[in-house]
Amino acid sequence: MNKYSFQRPEMEMPLQSSHYNPSRETLGRYSEYSLHSSYKIRAGDAASTNSVACTTRIPYATLIAALLCCTGIGVFCCTMYRGVTLSALMLDQVFHLYIGWLETVKTVLVLIAAGMGALTLMIIFVGFLATGATRRRIYKAWRNRVGGRISCAVFMGIIYVLQFFWIFVFGLLIVSTFILTVFWKMCVSTQVQDYHQCIDLTQFNFLFPQSTRIEYLKICEIREIKFFCRDFVEKSEFMFMMATFGVILILISLVHYLMCLSANYAHIRDHEKFEELQELQLLQDTDFATSKERF
Repeated sequence: MNKYSFQRPEMEMPLQSSHYNPSRETLGRYSEYSLHSSYKIRAGDAASTNSVACTTRIPYATLIAALLCCTGIGVFCCTMYRGVTLSALMLDQVFHLYIGWLETVKTVLVLIAAGMGALTLMIIFVGFLATGATRRRIYKAWRNRVGGRISCAVFMGIIYVLQFFWIFVFGLLIVSTFILTVFWKMCVSTQVQDYHQCIDLTQFNFLFPQSTRIEYLKICEIREIKFFCRDFVEKSEFMFMMATFGVILILISLVHYLMCLSANYAHIRDHEKFEELQELQLLQDTDFATSKERF
């Protein structure tokens, strides 16, 4: 027997108990278990590993942005639909005006809700593909990485354009809410409530179509004042305020989407470098253990 052939006590112990050999966690950190099937993992360790792997594959930031976006879209579309309906009734019954494009706005609101919902689902899908172990499986090949980067860039461009659209909508809602607030202040004024004076809107004639008759801009009858103030202005003001709040949530979610997509783009682009660093670390751990065993 060779005088150098001896077995140290720690070499008889399991791999994880060895001080110099790479542990099971070290190998599992940088590679798949299938590559090291000779190392047996206990059932408890396997269940814990699977639960951790599942949680690391969830794009939490993207899901938070999706929750904000869906909440904002729901609030905006519901309140705007009701607000547009009340505005159309007010124009018809108080000012005797019929504006046909208000019905088109309702259809546009439904299309906006469907479009933003579809965009949210696609961004969530991209987020799952670019997160955790799923990214290591999907974006191994060069073509897959290029496709992932292009998809992230396309969605970033779409969201960047949507930012300007929703900022424009936010401005319109601010102006509409301000006008309705002025109308409500006129309704609750002392002259109207106590002295039953007419509500004179002639100074706001630039807000109405040119075909509007001047006498319709003076609301004097008690019935018309009730319709205008209680049934239309008060409810419409609340609806437009809630719609403005919904747009704020949408803008916050779009900014959050941009941050998430930028991070996913960087992760996919640098995935190859991460793989090389992991393999280098694994080789260093293995060489270190081998050199310790020689002595």
